[in-house]
Amino acid sequence: MSDDNFTATVTQESLSSQRSPIISLREKSLKIRNSLRPGQQQMADWQSGPLAVSAVPGAGKSTGMAAAAAIAIARQYESSTTSRSSSRRQIVVVTFTRSAAANIKAKIRQYLKDDLALPQTGFAVYTLHGLALNIATRHPDLSGLQLENVTLITPSQSHRFIRTAVEQWINHNLEHYLRLLEGHQFDGEETERLRRQSVLRTEVLPDLATTVIHEAKSSGILPEKLQEWSQQTTDEYAILRVAAGLYEQYQNIMRSREFIDYDDMILAALRVLENDSARRIEQNQVFAVFEDEAQDSSPLQTQLLEILASDLTGENEKDSSSNSTFNLVRVGDPNQAINSTFTPADPIYFRQFCEECDRLEKLATMDQAGRSTRIILEAANFALQWVNSFYGSQGKVDPERSRSRSVSQRKAKISPLPFRPQTILPVGLGDPQPNANPAPVGRGLEIYNPRDIHHTVELISQRVIELFAEDPTKISAAILVRENRQGRWLAEVLTPICKEHNITLYDVGERDRRSHIPQEILALLQFCDRPHSPDYLKAALEALVQRQLIPTQDLNALASLPEDFLYPGPLAPPQSEAVQKASHLCRSLLRARLELPLYQLISFLALVLNYDQAELATADKLAERVNQQIAGNSSMGAILSALSEIVSSERFEPVETEDLEARYTRTNQLTIITMHKAKGLDWDYVFIPFLHENLIPGRFWIPPQSQFLGDFTLSEVARAQIRAALHGELEIPDVAQAWEQSKHLKTAEEYRLLYVAMTRAKKLLWMSAAQKAPFTWSKPENLQEQAPCPVFGALKRQFPECVVTDIFVKLKIKNEYSVKK
Repeated sequence: MSDDNFTATVTQESLSSQRSPIISLREKSLKIRNSLRPGQQQMADWQSGPLAVSAVPGAGKSTGMAAAAAIAIARQYESSTTSRSSSRRQIVVVTFTRSAAANIKAKIRQYLKDDLALPQTGFAVYTLHGLALNIATRHPDLSGLQLENVTLITPSQSHRFIRTAVEQWINHNLEHYLRLLEGHQFDGEETERLRRQSVLRTEVLPDLATTVIHEAKSSGILPEKLQEWSQQTTDEYAILRVAAGLYEQYQNIMRSREFIDYDDMILAALRVLENDSARRIEQNQVFAVFEDEAQDSSPLQTQLLEILASDLTGENEKDSSSNSTFNLVRVGDPNQAINSTFTPADPIYFRQFCEECDRLEKLATMDQAGRSTRIILEAANFALQWVNSFYGSQGKVDPERSRSRSVSQRKAKISPLPFRPQTILPVGLGDPQPNANPAPVGRGLEIYNPRDIHHTVELISQRVIELFAEDPTKISAAILVRENRQGRWLAEVLTPICKEHNITLYDVGERDRRSHIPQEILALLQFCDRPHSPDYLKAALEALVQRQLIPTQDLNALASLPEDFLYPGPLAPPQSEAVQKASHLCRSLLRARLELPLYQLISFLALVLNYDQAELATADKLAERVNQQIAGNSSMGAILSALSEIVSSERFEPVETEDLEARYTRTNQLTIITMHKAKGLDWDYVFIPFLHENLIPGRFWIPPQSQFLGDFTLSEVARAQIRAALHGELEIPDVAQAWEQSKHLKTAEEYRLLYVAMTRAKKLLWMSAAQKAPFTWSKPENLQEQAPCPVFGALKRQFPECVVTDIFVKLKIKNEYSVKK
């Protein structure tokens, strides 16, 4: 054989050996694609350009995104193999929380390893702020972010800075301050003046500053721009001008003390991308950006992603259906936007992106969901349609409300629909999800109208006992509440019942507060500092009992004589085994205080208290913070002072582990959790009690102490005016119009929150509105007649077969229930 023939044969065999893996990879990718639902398949088919994916609850957004990302990585691998190029750009996946990032990262790795047999590379998963910080720290000269010189601000520091900004603004704007002090009517009485001064300095102006700083800064709006907008308004208080001044003072304080916040991370990354060279470096590393929970992004965050996703190869220019030049896949559900009344997130931006992509035929809809049984899907769909029709784009309300509206209210701008019209459909035959659209338990949807909140607890208890009597190891259940105070009250009354029936009760609100870690550490350190104090000894013993390290016993008897308890003399009566165990543990703490250096005490106490992984990480974080605060003044007094400040002045944020969601959805557990925190989770059985109109949709409540300013709040008016300017409205609304828009925003979000809560249930959705309930849950003992949430009444009329009216429950001595029909 000639050399030329040999070379040709080798080359052909080489190409064949390359072609075979490529064909195999395509087949594997096609297999993944065919295992998905229709909406997910549209994500998997994406190759370039923008794509909006509007997904209903339970549609499998993260699974679809992970599959689409894995297939896109496989295409990149195929392209580089064919072209014999060693360089491949990566897919950047952006999620909202760290736990979501860990979840989707694991899914992408699984697809690459098990289904495609590819290296688990070619992608990176970030939270939005993590991505921004990553870019900013790679180019510190451009970002202006020198991490060794700046500190990320904590909530308590932010509050202190805002209070300082308020005082500085007052000093520089005395005339404006006196106008606010005067309000609508003021007779000059000194006591009233002092009262109003306190309200303005400690409540009204700090609230205004907090709201405006978050709204404006997250949208890239500087104080100068706010001042410019304020010239378009004519309200008597010049609210936007006041807000701009507070914002400017806050920024000056942040810069002077070298602090940054989360918005500064995004702004720093954008400063990097303003540089042509740096922008091309970053863009050359990124093939595409996939964003999850896109409805929760702020304009500034969206701008960052669009710049990163800009296509430098010109591939999109070949696509006649697209005029865009960025590879950006945004997945979200505008109907699950539940953060816009207390964060700058606004569902209008994702809706606009969906509309733009729809015009380009780049909109995918994931409308099939296998999470819930069919009756629950029907109830959620009905609630969505009813709210849209009741509070529709024409501003229609019932006749009584219409007659009561003022002229200014009727002139207010018509707000968009609370929901994007979108129906949840059950999955088709052969769906890959096991047990998709499961069979209902009982009626699937159960609607109750208890006498009062105590009757509500009886009904919930009876149903929970019945459900957990089967096989609790296969059951997950949750009670979703609107307020943490409701959850705290429920936990108190349900604890003895759950203990009686061996049902684990998990109060997320209580555990998430995690202030128990600083409190417990403080209690033990105070005892170590003053062991002969009866109060400190009792507090330490209570912490040890709470952690189940010593037996429950009469702590008052032990704490009344600390010396005899800790160091009993030869004439002292013999101690019981339980007392001896407690005494021995307390003496070991005192010995550690003498033998260990101060900076190790907190970590040692965390081990003594037998903390779990997350608690140990939180204790280490606490120790690091305390040691930083007492640097240069290391003493027990300094440690106690720092810990006391943390316990009394702020909520200490715990370190979250990656299995955070698993703690909330464990089987054989009844979880009490707020509706907001339940987003993204699901349970077999979901209970939603206390559905009253005063909470959902609720009403804007003006605190009596600030009513001297008028029948509105400055912060909500400013929020609405800023959003109107950001949305490109021709005129910034006046105070009355802005107040009306704020109320519509709250109403829409409360109904979306209820929609999210309803769609958490798989097999049973239990809903109730007691006839008597507290007006405020700070005083749950004060019951009065309460009107049900309007959607609740509509559901009763629409699903009469699901209304449970024939049950009378009586609690027996041993917490057993009899049902009489």
